[in-house]
Amino acid sequence: MLEGKVALITGAAKGIGRAIALAMAAEKATVVINYNGSKERAEQVLEEVKALGADGCVYQCNVADTADTDAMIKEIIKTYGHLDILVNNAGITRDNLIMKMSEEDFDAVINANLKGCFNTIKAVSRQMLRQRSGRIINITSVSGILGNAGQANYSASKAGIIGLTRTMARELASRGITVNGIAPGFVDTDMTKVLPEQVREAATAQIPLGRFGQPEDIANMAVYLASEKASYITGQIISVDGGMAIG
Repeated sequence: MLEGKVALITGAAKGIGRAIALAMAAEKATVVINYNGSKERAEQVLEEVKALGADGCVYQCNVADTADTDAMIKEIIKTYGHLDILVNNAGITRDNLIMKMSEEDFDAVINANLKGCFNTIKAVSRQMLRQRSGRIINITSVSGILGNAGQANYSASKAGIIGLTRTMARELASRGITVNGIAPGFVDTDMTKVLPEQVREAATAQIPLGRFGQPEDIANMAVYLASEKASYITGQIISVDGGMAIG
């Protein structure tokens, strides 16, 4: 389905990013595994990508750094000649109630999650405009739709990604580039596995399907949005959350 396509997945060393990288590799995309601090895990993902019969590489870059992001995109295009799919998955949390949240923690989350998304889209847009094609998929969150106590920074960053997604869809549509968002709910990853049991139980009670999702649930949607089957879908935020954001 994705053979001949080059896909960059940010934050792909673990969790949802890893699942997306493997799902796209299974569809024979060439996968660029971006990571910031998890080199060993990123290299392990690359081994898994190659075991699936796909090509790929790892690239260390903090997407919150504009110059580093520009350099990464230029290197990818120099190596492969094109870049067809961008998945903005990299993100961090620094949870706290707003009265206790430091300015540093607010800025760090906005920079990593929202500015990082802006940096990558800006860096790839010139190439995609030249190609007159491209798929941009931004991982936002149910927290960006509903809000979540203790996550003023994270929820704001993810809500910002929703606005950015819809705006970029309008700006880039005339050149055949689609821009969509996926809003996961609670997903079984390293980030949620550390939650106390009572917190997990309370979260599960909010989910109509009665369970946490799996990273593969998000990955399957990302593969679909990256494919030709989704060529007439743009500017959409698709919730993959077990029904949490039913409105």
